Amino acid sequence: MPSSSAGRDLRIGIDVGGTNTDAVVLDAHDQVITWTKRPTTDDVTGGMRAALAAVLEGIDDPRRVGRVMLGTTAATNAIVERRRLGKVAVIRLGAPATTSVPPLTTWPADLRAAVSAGELLARGGYLIDGRRIAPMDVDAIKKFLASVAGKADAVAITGVFSPVVHDEERSAGELVRQELGDDIALSLSHEIGQIGLLERENSTVLNAALHDVARDVTGALTQVLSERGLEPATFFAQNDGTLMAMEYAARYPVLTIGSGPANSIRGAAFLSGVEDAIVADVGGTTTDFGVLIRGLPRESSEAVRIGGVSTNFRMPDVVSIGLGGGTIITEDGRRVGPQSVGHRLVDEALVFGGATRTLTDAGVLAHRAAIGSTQVGSDHSEALLRGLGLADEMFGEAVDVMSLGKAERPLVVVGGGAFLVPDEVPGASEVIRPERGDVANAVGAAIALASGRWDAIVPDGAGRRAAIDKACDMARQRAVQAGADPTQVDIVELIEIPLSYLPEPAIRVNVKAAGPLAWL
Repeated sequence: MPSSSAGRDLRIGIDVGGTNTDAVVLDAHDQVITWTKRPTTDDVTGGMRAALAAVLEGIDDPRRVGRVMLGTTAATNAIVERRRLGKVAVIRLGAPATTSVPPLTTWPADLRAAVSAGELLARGGYLIDGRRIAPMDVDAIKKFLASVAGKADAVAITGVFSPVVHDEERSAGELVRQELGDDIALSLSHEIGQIGLLERENSTVLNAALHDVARDVTGALTQVLSERGLEPATFFAQNDGTLMAMEYAARYPVLTIGSGPANSIRGAAFLSGVEDAIVADVGGTTTDFGVLIRGLPRESSEAVRIGGVSTNFRMPDVVSIGLGGGTIITEDGRRVGPQSVGHRLVDEALVFGGATRTLTDAGVLAHRAAIGSTQVGSDHSEALLRGLGLADEMFGEAVDVMSLGKAERPLVVVGGGAFLVPDEVPGASEVIRPERGDVANAVGAAIALASGRWDAIVPDGAGRRAAIDKACDMARQRAVQAGADPTQVDIVELIEIPLSYLPEPAIRVNVKAAGPLAWL
């Protein structure tokens, strides 16, 4: 790691989950100095404030904190719960070629009603080789913008093959500024998604709808730090396990979706020192299973659906099951979850004096952990142990699914409910429980790199090498925008896919660049 500015050698990782808000402090040598878990609050700010206060008490001088990294599920929760979403005016530049599937056709009706302020399918867009489909219909766009003035909080613009040629999207964006002013949130698809039209359009509309959510979360973090008199550089975790600067996150909030599992997987790799393994992150409500390959999360090869909407983000390959510390066991013990007491665990679980049978109670009864202040009554024993047996079977089945036929990988178990996983799991060579694994998600945020990605179509001929070099430069620029040190950015992924049925041979190139954060 490069040397830090004098006196600002500490960094804080924070992860806001559905049950707990975790925080850790790491020094310049990546050593965990102090850590905490605090219940997540409904307003996010309260839990974040409590977690930050707890870890700051564990260091000699809070002014040594130079960076704060935040992972949050706020964007995902807003989409899934259909709340706090802005109204979006949706513009697609693609007629007459894309009229068979208008914008938002595939969206769930309730989400579409919550988000859409109106949709326009205007003439415009390009073919894959850069030729125009039709000239952009300026008059139609102006008329549409006049109709949504005062109704829309944001505008999302998507052009056919705009990652290849994005001139029209930029021109349409200028029209939005002219007609609706500079204050309205604007999302352009070539800055967000990849080549595929519908998934890129969906991602762009979700991004536009999340601007208020991003403002609230970034505002909460700024407020909490300001209350402590701190002015560190702030970063948000994104869905591939890397970081972006707060200003970048405020502009592209949809990129924070999926950051929680990615942080946990990266944190598990760092804490355990294992680079190839299956990871189980056991929380209060669910257990997320992922796979480490050379220290990085294995990415999903399938389209990621968020709140019923298909997107084209590169996200970790994660399987979630309804098992966690707060998972409820039925009276006869023959059903486990998916219902959970969540962050009410310390009030409702039997071991804390409550009246609800949970997996935490079963784990304590089986001597897998010693927590709580109340002994579990014998009248609950049979149901709890039967439920724990069912949970063990579910853990084994999930490991089998994630192994993809490659047996005997180690299983790294992290999260606050890690004690629930038995010491031997079928299909795993061993079960590893790293020290401080209960806050692996916050550790993953604190150690993450900054990255950028670029997707492009390049000719498979004389200009191929120059076009690929340009794509790599664009990925490096995006990594720097996200906060990476310009002198240490490397290309970490370069995928070339030949394209068929084109007038001229072409290749789709997907490039990812990453590097350590730049010190102030």
